[in-house]
Amino acid sequence: MTDAAQRLRGILLFLTALLLFAVLDATAKYLTTFFAVPFMVWVRYLVHFVFMVATVAPSEGWSLVTTRHPWLMTLRALMLVGVTLFMQLALQTLPLAETSALVFTTPLLVAVLAGPLLGEKVSGRVWMATLIGFIGALLIARPGGALSGIGIAYAVAAALCYALYQILTRRLVGSETQLRLLFFTALVGTLCMSFAPFTHWNGHWPSLTEAALLASLGLYGGVGHFLMIRAFREANASTLSPLLYVQLIWATLLGWLVFSHLPDLLAVVGMLVIGASGLTLALAERKRPG
Repeated sequence: MTDAAQRLRGILLFLTALLLFAVLDATAKYLTTFFAVPFMVWVRYLVHFVFMVATVAPSEGWSLVTTRHPWLMTLRALMLVGVTLFMQLALQTLPLAETSALVFTTPLLVAVLAGPLLGEKVSGRVWMATLIGFIGALLIARPGGALSGIGIAYAVAAALCYALYQILTRRLVGSETQLRLLFFTALVGTLCMSFAPFTHWNGHWPSLTEAALLASLGLYGGVGHFLMIRAFREANASTLSPLLYVQLIWATLLGWLVFSHLPDLLAVVGMLVIGASGLTLALAERKRPG
């Protein structure tokens, strides 16, 4: 396979993963009408865990859990559980597109936190892009707007957890395999949310359709992360990172098709500003010497 064909394959895998993540969020938003969020989060990680045990564990064996950094691996997994939990709580009261846009301030938070936590030098260009991106977030979550305050708080919490998750991933990616990183999130997520069926089940037995949708949460998440891992094997991060904001397009389309919601003009401007700021950071990372 030529370099161009391999790069194209990586791009297609990456875009498919982003679509699966957007569909996961849309499905979760629909299901919050019927089920408590902690229960849904437990199902999501349980299905992800079972999927990996069935497909990856037979060939990888104990290497999936053998790590020199068990505490950092666990903390990283807990941050991703926090992303899932806070994102779904936000989706209870916020539209899909606006929630996704607020969570997509994550690269901006990573840029700010990378200095004190990773010792990376933060340039003036990065600070400027970060400031502009947060202005975009304010356009979406503007005072006096129609969005729920508690929903905005949950979305911001999800973004902060996601930023810490990505920083911990940077710390661990040099010493841990990608499949081990993926498996740990499924394992820790299942274990730490195992209380949910007993404390956050409202007694509503899912119909066959609802059960299938609940199970799909884990499949979308597990397959999406697996495709993203494969994508980064086919193409480098500098090629794929600028495409991350395509997920905002998917989220907007699904919000319109499934929930008949379109963002207002100021929210659209805010989403574009966040996307442009994130793209600027991705391009700055691309030009930085390795």
